[in-house]
Amino acid sequence: MYDIIIVGGGTAGLSAAIYGVRSGKSVLILEKAAYGGQIINSPEVENYPGIKKISGVEFARGLYDQAISLGAEFENGQVIRVEDSDDYKRVYVAGNGEQERCYEARSVILATGVKNRPLGVDREQELIGAGVSYCATCDGMFFRGREVAVVGGGNTALEDAIFLSNYCSKVYVIHRRDKFRGEDSQLQILKQKNNVEFILNSVVVGLKAQGVLEAVELQDTVTGEKTELPVSGLFVAIGKISDNDNFDNLVKLDETGYIHAAEDCKTDVAGIFAAGDCRTKNVRQLATAAADGAVAALAACEYTDRIVNTQG
Repeated sequence: MYDIIIVGGGTAGLSAAIYGVRSGKSVLILEKAAYGGQIINSPEVENYPGIKKISGVEFARGLYDQAISLGAEFENGQVIRVEDSDDYKRVYVAGNGEQERCYEARSVILATGVKNRPLGVDREQELIGAGVSYCATCDGMFFRGREVAVVGGGNTALEDAIFLSNYCSKVYVIHRRDKFRGEDSQLQILKQKNNVEFILNSVVVGLKAQGVLEAVELQDTVTGEKTELPVSGLFVAIGKISDNDNFDNLVKLDETGYIHAAEDCKTDVAGIFAAGDCRTKNVRQLATAAADGAVAALAACEYTDRIVNTQG
């Protein structure tokens, strides 16, 4: 019986673990992939207060090492469901060919983060790993010296384009509007690059491939004209979507799948909390994920203490 089980080992989850163990609670982190979450895909982090510049991997490693050194436990596994039994919760983890595991805790923090939003065009899933990617820092080096395209207008898209411009012969930035949502400082860096070209007011409507990606079909959002752009790689950075399908029968979700929880990180189920990008909120940044982790952990500690005292 753990005091707190945290579902997700990203910034919110690891921050929650730190605050949980520092409050004297037993904490287990369950993460389906590598620890760190989305931030490990960022080559440079420059917007976290108190840290001038750090790589996303280094930032995540620091959080993980701190949580583990304080006494938190970490296990890999896909959480498939959580059951509420009043004074304790059961957390079930997929078995990966073995029998599924079950853990018990007095409280649970859902810190599941978000996942990449797909383009939704034909053959997209088929071509993942064969020219289509959602992570420039993961796959960019495979396209050294080749022509690629980045789709999106936010910070992630701009960061991806900057990273790829250092290795690829040509980087096209495709955006459905004529103005970007990303930071102007990133945009100005791209505008100084000789091997970067902007294709604005355009969307990807098709993929051309024979085994691997050969070109993308574009449509002008103003004129409706369609054109073909030969590229070897397409990096999709058009935002994130919720990843809470396994908990839709447990806690209340909004119409887009985010967990209903305010700044106190409390869900509609006693003893279950939500932290980070997975919950309903207006700002999803590294600093707010860490803050959510702290808030959720302290709320979980208070709830756990109350349960223990009630049980005598």
